[in-house]
Amino acid sequence: MVTLRALECLVALVDTGSVTKAAEALHLSQPALSHQIAALERELGTAVVERKSRGVRVTAAGLGAAEEARIALRAATRAVEVGRDVGEGRSGRLRLACAETMTVWLLVPLLRRWRTQRPEVHLDLMEFTSSDKMVEALMSCQADLVVGPEPTGTTAHMEVLGGEEMVVVASAAHRFARQASVTVKDLVGEPFVHYTPDNGNAAWIDHFMASHQVSLSPILRTRSPRTAAQLAGVGMGVTIVPVSALAARPAGVVRSLEPRVLRDVVAITATPSDALVARFLADLRRRGLPTANISAVS
Repeated sequence: MVTLRALECLVALVDTGSVTKAAEALHLSQPALSHQIAALERELGTAVVERKSRGVRVTAAGLGAAEEARIALRAATRAVEVGRDVGEGRSGRLRLACAETMTVWLLVPLLRRWRTQRPEVHLDLMEFTSSDKMVEALMSCQADLVVGPEPTGTTAHMEVLGGEEMVVVASAAHRFARQASVTVKDLVGEPFVHYTPDNGNAAWIDHFMASHQVSLSPILRTRSPRTAAQLAGVGMGVTIVPVSALAARPAGVVRSLEPRVLRDVVAITATPSDALVARFLADLRRRGLPTANISAVS
């Protein structure tokens, strides 16, 4: 196998026309350079230089090989530069998996800043309605970083970024509009806009209600918390949504549960030492979760 060092020696010989000068340019001894050239000739099965009494002459085969060698050496240099840039977080590809309601609520300002400050980093964004599905994408190497509610379970590296409030949405004509907050018992018998099983909120709400020994009365199911909020706001029923689903102000009113309910927002990665992931995660920590102002959407 031809080594990059042997190709460097050949190119140096072509450029300087002298074994002595080529060896000096590469900081090698003349015997070491001659050894590299001899190894290259054995690999090619032909001479690349002709030894003369007053130096050497590069053969046609040597000149042809040298042109391709220049390309290989430039590619090797570029490979090192790219690897260094990616390792230091200046370039590369970062694949993000995010809960669909959290993209605008949490990630957009950070994505905008990265696009401006790190233009050589290519960002891929995938949106999900299930944290378990996001973890599957992470573990199958389709994503580098997951941001969303805590999944059912994972062996990957996970850290809590903060708590997101779960709130009740109802129409402005509903009795909840006259209350400062809503208890779990208040939801008994209310027509409820629930979620389809592929949305992680479905299992979360069912578990939450079961822990309070309360049953809901679903009238329809949707895949989107944003849609659930809009449906509840126009009087289709009441619903529970994460505050991140309220980026677009729904009709109706929003009320906190009593007592307030916060759900962990987590970041999950299989490779916490990866430079791009580590830098993005550090920026997420510094930014923190947006402050929810329930009165602004009531």
